Amino acid sequence: MASENENKNEAANEKQQYSLNDDRRVKTLSPSALVIKRFLRNRVAVTGLVILVLMFVFSYIGGIISPYRQDQVFYRTDMQNQDFAGVTENTEFRYVVKEGASFGSVQQAQFVLATIQKKDAFEFGGVSYTLDKISDTFYGIESEGELIALASYDVVSSSIQGQKIPFELQYEILQALAAGEGKVSYDGQNYTVDDEGAVLLNGEEIAYASRYIVQPIMSDVHLTRQFKEELVESIEAGSTTFTSVDEEGATHDYTLEYNAAMKNWNVRQLTATRVFDTYSKPSKAHWLGTDKNGMDMLTRLMYGGRVSLYIGFIVVIIETVLGVILGGISGYFGGWVDMLIMRIVDIFYCIPSMPIIIILGAAMDMMRVDPQIRMIYLMLILGFLGWPGISRLVRGQILTLREQEFMTATEACGIRVSRRIFRHLLPNVMPQLIVTMTMSLGSVILTEATLSFLGLGVKFPFASWGNIINDVNNTFVLTNYWFIWIPAGVCLLSTVLAFNLVGDGLRDAFDPKMKR
Repeated sequence: MASENENKNEAANEKQQYSLNDDRRVKTLSPSALVIKRFLRNRVAVTGLVILVLMFVFSYIGGIISPYRQDQVFYRTDMQNQDFAGVTENTEFRYVVKEGASFGSVQQAQFVLATIQKKDAFEFGGVSYTLDKISDTFYGIESEGELIALASYDVVSSSIQGQKIPFELQYEILQALAAGEGKVSYDGQNYTVDDEGAVLLNGEEIAYASRYIVQPIMSDVHLTRQFKEELVESIEAGSTTFTSVDEEGATHDYTLEYNAAMKNWNVRQLTATRVFDTYSKPSKAHWLGTDKNGMDMLTRLMYGGRVSLYIGFIVVIIETVLGVILGGISGYFGGWVDMLIMRIVDIFYCIPSMPIIIILGAAMDMMRVDPQIRMIYLMLILGFLGWPGISRLVRGQILTLREQEFMTATEACGIRVSRRIFRHLLPNVMPQLIVTMTMSLGSVILTEATLSFLGLGVKFPFASWGNIINDVNNTFVLTNYWFIWIPAGVCLLSTVLAFNLVGDGLRDAFDPKMKR
């Protein structure tokens, strides 16, 4: 008797346990949980999802914790040879024209022709010009008995910064040099001219005459007479280097380079210059180095990921909204409405999207559109050109679903059309839409990267993975600075591949029969 009771209790317990397991099994097999379970069983899809999570963390969280801004520029101090001055030796006439007189390039050409023909006068434009030859390299030019211009190989320059030597005094100085005289009188003052061309007034040098013209590159730099004399001596000695001591006692080194095309010498000074820290190699301060603008590459990659993902999601949302609305209307109503919308879709399929985008990008370059506004235009253009595929997908699904029994029931219940489409039809299309949107994200990111690589997409100072890779247009960068383009390429490849893997995983999870 006791044995029978024990057997009954065990049977009851087994029945109760079976019932509990059955309840749990019903909960586990709910549609959404089943899709998630199938997706998580797909290791490749899960790997893609993990990569996407890492990319989102890298792009959005990384940009927040980065100590740098995406447009922050870094500098370094380099010793560079910079142009300091230019030296020209006169081998032809230089002209000084009296203030208020006219002696242009045509008259100068006529003057040279007259000297070659050994004439002492010429006419031009009804005006007669008389040549007063002082030496073979110095002429005075008169018109109507008045001296209006000087033509000489030697040039008179002021030794005092900002001071101008009067025209008449220049004539007297050049005439004294040509005659070998050491005294000049002008405006009641007596000047001394030494054999080296220095002009002294009361023992102080105010000007000098030389066949060499020494001019500083920067207008605010004043070159002393001593500097010019030492420079000319070095040039005449055939030296390629030159050392000078300035007025404060500091020593400066210069290099001399002869430009055969321009027939002059370039004087370069080795100076400490603050420049962009371009193409700096990876270091503790910059883990991935710096780019051509001296910006931190790792920070640019983070913000570039933001822009690329942001553009991808916005474009796909625009495509989906347009595609769902037009595809839903076309598939539900059919007839002439379906015919009209599908012909519009055919027209969009015939549009050469890439050439149009390239043309619009070039037009925005010409109009110098603001980079932020340009990015908005880029998203709108890509979204507007990409909706036809989603529209056809939604139409095909709705054509299949609208004849089923649950749709007949909604019509019999008098449910309004908009509710039938958006409440009962579109939710049944969502699995296919989710898969299509996921896989479209990768192609949109690739399209944006291609346009940015060509210089027609996202513009500086905004970063995207595409315009970061644009630096490889320079072969030297491609072969010597791997840290410029390889990280951006790896990020782009990983993100697009991850979206495709997740899309494949979702497709298999929503419709497991496709794997059979």
